Amino acid sequence: MRSDTQTIHGSTKRLWAGRIISALPALFLLVDGAMKWVKPEVVVTTTVRLGYAESVILPLGVVLVACTILYLIPRTAILGAILLSGYLGGAVATQVRAGQGLFEILFPVVLGALLWGGLVLRDNRLARLLLCGIR
Repeated sequence: MRSDTQTIHGSTKRLWAGRIISALPALFLLVDGAMKWVKPEVVVTTTVRLGYAESVILPLGVVLVACTILYLIPRTAILGAILLSGYLGGAVATQVRAGQGLFEILFPVVLGALLWGGLVLRDNRLARLLLCGIR
C-alpha cells in the first residue's frame, strides 16, 4: 500500500526532490523564528525599523516556528503551508509598506513558492489535486 506522502508515480527521486526543496525554506524559517526568540540586536533594530513594537518579536517567532513545524509534519503539511502563506503575505505587505527594495519584497514570495513546490512534489494527494484536476 502506498503512503499519501509518496509521489504520484512512486518516484523516489521526486519524493526526495520535494523533501530537499521543502527543507530549504523550512530551515530558513526555523532559524528566523529562533532568532526572534533570542532577539539579538539586529532583529530588534530591523523589526522596529519596519514599524513593529519590540513586544511583538517573540510572538511572531512562536507563530513562525509553530507554522513551520506543522509544515514539516506530513499529516499537517498542507495546513502549515497555508498558515505560512499568510505569514509570508504579511512579510510582503510589511516590506511594501516600509518602502523596501525589490529583493526584500520578492524574497518571501520565493520562499512561499519553494514551500508549495516542495510540498507538491512530496505529497501525493496535493499533487493529484493540483496536477490532475478535480474530478
